[in-house]
Amino acid sequence: MRQQERLAGADFLRATACLLVLAHHLTLRLDMRRIPDELAPTAHVLRFGNFGVAIFFVLSGFLLAHPFWRALDAGSAMPSLRHYTIRRAARIAPGFWFAATISFALSLTLLALPLTPELALRYVSGLLFMSQWHWRTLFPVEADGPLWSIPFEVTSYVLLPICFLLLFRLPVLRQRPLLARFAWLCVITAVLLAHVLILALLPLDDIGRGWQYGLQGGAKEWMPRYNPIGFFAVFALGALAAGVDVMLPRRRSSWFDAAAALALAVAGYRLAISPGGSAEAYGWLEIPYGFPVFPLAVATALVSLSHSQHLGRLFDNAPVRYIAKISFGIYIWQEIILILIQRLDSGSFGVSSENVVTGWLQSCGLAAALILLVASLSYFLLEKPAIDFGNRLTSRQPNRATPFKV
Repeated sequence: MRQQERLAGADFLRATACLLVLAHHLTLRLDMRRIPDELAPTAHVLRFGNFGVAIFFVLSGFLLAHPFWRALDAGSAMPSLRHYTIRRAARIAPGFWFAATISFALSLTLLALPLTPELALRYVSGLLFMSQWHWRTLFPVEADGPLWSIPFEVTSYVLLPICFLLLFRLPVLRQRPLLARFAWLCVITAVLLAHVLILALLPLDDIGRGWQYGLQGGAKEWMPRYNPIGFFAVFALGALAAGVDVMLPRRRSSWFDAAAALALAVAGYRLAISPGGSAEAYGWLEIPYGFPVFPLAVATALVSLSHSQHLGRLFDNAPVRYIAKISFGIYIWQEIILILIQRLDSGSFGVSSENVVTGWLQSCGLAAALILLVASLSYFLLEKPAIDFGNRLTSRQPNRATPFKV
């Protein structure tokens, strides 16, 4: 219970992340040319709900790094990698595999795509969590684009303990918190240098590049700026925030409420100023989603909310906690449901409505209800049994603060 109290605000940010991504995919289905001028600024901001992906990466790094920092600061042995692996696999793999398989089947039936070796390769590479390494496979399936980020985050799951292993092998860092955090800053620096090398050494040609060529063309447009190493830099900022959080006293203070409010305001401002730039909001070193300002603001909010006197508990209310609980399902099933709605009703999302906004909102309401229903079923029938099984295998008390991923 004490650990969960210290991580107040994590559910709020997790729920915010998945709802932002949902808003992004809903807005992509809004005909911007037909909306009233007074609504255009809001619609353009909602288009950048893809920033929710960055929140997921920061949040996962923050939550997963906690036990490593506590062990390092205490001079203890590194946490069990077997337990770590089992829990990550139990949380991610069943839902991801099931959604990818349903999406693959819909690609062949509803979308009527031919079963080509390349389509099969994308699907298999996704099941193996290896699709993130090439633009041809970046999107594992055609009917569920958001699944691209899961293998990216799995790479971060692998790199996190590897980097901590380096720290644990340096006795000088044990029980020296400040020196250990400086070492992690060196890790982040090395990751950023690796990202720069990827940009310099692995450029892509313009043949078939661009979203007009479908998901693979979009993947070629993203890469190499979208690469697992660059995204690990975002993840590592969350891990650094966990290191700061572990160092701070456990008592709560209203100063942290003020810091959290300021950090959230900075994050919101960075998102709000994104319209007018690239759709991916490339930041420093061409890392997407407003790097490093946005992820740093989210990381600061995580630390501050976990020590806040009021905001953390206020934000982590019952509805927010429930959205956070089923957030993985919301993420992996939303695109499937949106595609089904469009295929079954060609006039959905305001396409055939005189008032495009009213028609779009009606379809959004239906989509949101179906997504929440399917995500709930996914959690209770598939994800939770797998999580419980993983907890039994590791013979430890379940830690509800552990994130699902993005």
